[in-house]
Amino acid sequence: MKFGLKKFVLILFFIGLLATPAAIRWWTARHNQNAALDPKTALARHGFYFQEVSHASGVNFVHQGPTLDHKLDPIMPEVASMGAAVSIVDFDRDGWPDIYVTNSGEGSKNALFHNNHDGTFTDVAEQMGVADVNRPGTGVSMGAVWGDYDNDGYEDLFLYKWGKPELFHNDHGHGFTRVADTAGLPPWINANTAVWFDYDGDGKLDLFIGGYYSEKIDLWHLQNTEIMPESFEYAKNGGRKYLLRNLGNGKFEDVTDQVGITSHRWALAAAAADLRGTGRPDLFIANDYGVSELYFNDGTRFHEVGEQTGVGFAPKSGMNAAFGDIFNHGQYAVYVSNISENGVLIQGNNLWVPKEGTSGNGLKYENLARDLGVELGGWSFGAQFGDLNNDGNLDLFLTNGYVSLDRNRDYWYDFSKIAGGHTSIISDARNWPAMEGRSLSGYQHKDVWINDGAGHFDNVAQSVGVTDTHDGRSVALVDLWNRGVLDAVVAHQRGPLLIYKNTVEPENKWIEFDLQGSSSNRSAIGAEVTLFWNGQKQVQEVSGGSGFCAQNDRRIHFGLGRDPKIEKAVIRWPSGKTQTISNVSTDQLYKMQEPL
Repeated sequence: MKFGLKKFVLILFFIGLLATPAAIRWWTARHNQNAALDPKTALARHGFYFQEVSHASGVNFVHQGPTLDHKLDPIMPEVASMGAAVSIVDFDRDGWPDIYVTNSGEGSKNALFHNNHDGTFTDVAEQMGVADVNRPGTGVSMGAVWGDYDNDGYEDLFLYKWGKPELFHNDHGHGFTRVADTAGLPPWINANTAVWFDYDGDGKLDLFIGGYYSEKIDLWHLQNTEIMPESFEYAKNGGRKYLLRNLGNGKFEDVTDQVGITSHRWALAAAAADLRGTGRPDLFIANDYGVSELYFNDGTRFHEVGEQTGVGFAPKSGMNAAFGDIFNHGQYAVYVSNISENGVLIQGNNLWVPKEGTSGNGLKYENLARDLGVELGGWSFGAQFGDLNNDGNLDLFLTNGYVSLDRNRDYWYDFSKIAGGHTSIISDARNWPAMEGRSLSGYQHKDVWINDGAGHFDNVAQSVGVTDTHDGRSVALVDLWNRGVLDAVVAHQRGPLLIYKNTVEPENKWIEFDLQGSSSNRSAIGAEVTLFWNGQKQVQEVSGGSGFCAQNDRRIHFGLGRDPKIEKAVIRWPSGKTQTISNVSTDQLYKMQEPL
């Protein structure tokens, strides 16, 4: 195993280098944040503020973690530290977004919170048939993504698990029918990410699934404890990846090997978007214990280009993949979260921005996370781009915190010892020191970075009302109450689902687009809207899943700032058709059907 970044963890403890310059900068930044402001002051200073309203909205969901094979008991809090996920869907097409949230305890129930249009939600998962999905022997939920795989106009549910994957057909908003046994899904995947996208442009949604632990492992019935990564930097003994091609008859075909995706790295997040302007969605995968992977799509095959583009340069602990046109240049940056712990390990998150003058197959990226102020965010997990204050610039909401147990006892020292071990030591869970109730990067504050439009992001999380310290995993951005602002829904490991209702400076304008395909897939996943206003442009794409175990509102939201002069909106549909819309007004939701 190569000597790399993570081996420095052990050395730091022995030679006392507990305060690197990067660590000092991070510590100072996090402790110099504005204290919580009253809403009026936050609105005046930052243009928005959040109010946590889950209980007031009728949402009282608390995530339960799994209990795996007892051989893993000494490190169970760490091994069983995922599964809190949130995805947004308008499952009954009433024009109001609903919330689906996963649970991970054996026998626990998932929840589908139906939007009551009055600020409240009602859990209808049981009556709709998508609650009781964590039965013993079938594994437990890790996340969910929605897409209309049969093009009947209603969003269907794919549930990925450590266990048996599930597919539920949406019966026109009246309930869901389980169709997993006839759809051609793999029998068992220890998956932590999935994305709907139409990779071959045939108008039918295909499905990418990324494995974490090997699919050969039943985490509840272990043959041995050699289930951990073979390396903290270059592990290739994780789960395989799957690309399931939609055959159009309710069935899917595994074409993974045929299209050139053969990796067994430890996938934690994936997202798809047209990164080169070819009209075909490319695929980005953030991997734990290694480098990120970027696959260019030529329509029939995928070509791994992580190293040549720069995103596969340094091995870290990739846990998030999200796209955003942060400079309003019509190009996507990619945000990948990693681990930073003051005085111990500073990996830093990555913000991969296209290098000026590169495009197409010659596209290259540079990491500007440090320069722009979004590098250090604790033990980071899910993150999403969205214009939170409607000023015309995409902001960034990040969740973090790994295992919060005893506040006074820390597991980092023992964790560092295993991180510096030989492959044979690392890969066997019985060699990992027992946690014994100690915390590992616990009780961390989230980061809400606002984009100043001039090349820098400022962290305002606590001053705008995001003050919780639960162990964050997944975040989804959504205009929950059709007010033209992005609210945030955050899922926590062994913690509550929180709804942060957003209030925005009213003079900042907005516009939203709700797209539906005709020749393209009905969900319009992969459709791209470029908005031109005030001499600038911003591009956004309808996503089939992004962040960490999350899916945002399918509707596209643009903030516009004050006194915007909108020139036009250009929609490029997955079919390749282009539609230009002029004479559009601010503060409006436009429902657009792809022209035949």
